[in-house]
Amino acid sequence: MPLVDIQLIEGVFDAAQKQEMIAKITDVMVEIEGEAMRDVTWVRVQELASGAWGIGGKGLTTADVKAIQNRGV
Repeated sequence: MPLVDIQLIEGVFDAAQKQEMIAKITDVMVEIEGEAMRDVTWVRVQELASGAWGIGGKGLTTADVKAIQNRGV
């Protein structure tokens, strides 16, 4: 049974976006492994506290991620 973990910084994605991640990741796994795997594919969304995730020696915050998202707008 596949188990896919998605780790996010809390407060960046809303409930609908997280549900979309779960649905799409499940669809990708089914595409690879076959429809019989849909009911046994687990996807876990885990949120880490703002600042508890570091990149380049600096804690990454919710505000940092939102600023990155806004750059793409």
